[in-house]
Amino acid sequence: MQLKDYIRNVPDFPTSGIQFKDITPLLKAPDAFREAIDELARYCAARAIDTIAAIDARGFLLAAPLAYRLQKPLIPIRKAGKLPLDTYKVTYSLEYGADAVEVHQDAVADEQRVLVVDDLLATGGTLAAAVKLLETAGARVDSLLVLVELVELNGRALLKEYAVHSLIQF
Repeated sequence: MQLKDYIRNVPDFPTSGIQFKDITPLLKAPDAFREAIDELARYCAARAIDTIAAIDARGFLLAAPLAYRLQKPLIPIRKAGKLPLDTYKVTYSLEYGADAVEVHQDAVADEQRVLVVDDLLATGGTLAAAVKLLETAGARVDSLLVLVELVELNGRALLKEYAVHSLIQF
């Protein structure tokens, strides 16, 4: 099965000039979604991790079944203002603007080894912000895992200190 065939390109979304990679065709194809989760789980199983962190919102769709399958805790990294208790916050740049993410201050124990999951690696800003948040909270970031990587945007350069694994590359 070619998982790449289940990723749809949406031109000019969310702004003009952006080629948005839409994972919803993969999510609505049970065989493709199962294969993607199986492949991601194989990567996770080979890592010495204590917990999985997921980036709001599409990262949740991948990290939740991984955490369930691997029996690991799941830490949500949310957009600003969505978490109810004291948080750490990091603001970062996107290809088309700026955003901020937060994590609860009690999300991880000191030196807990965390694998960070998101749907897509583009310029690396979102993942770099997630890493900064988790490290501020005391975690030791083990690796970064994404479904789709936009290789031409060279997001790995921003994340060169970390193991980065992507299932699908464009």
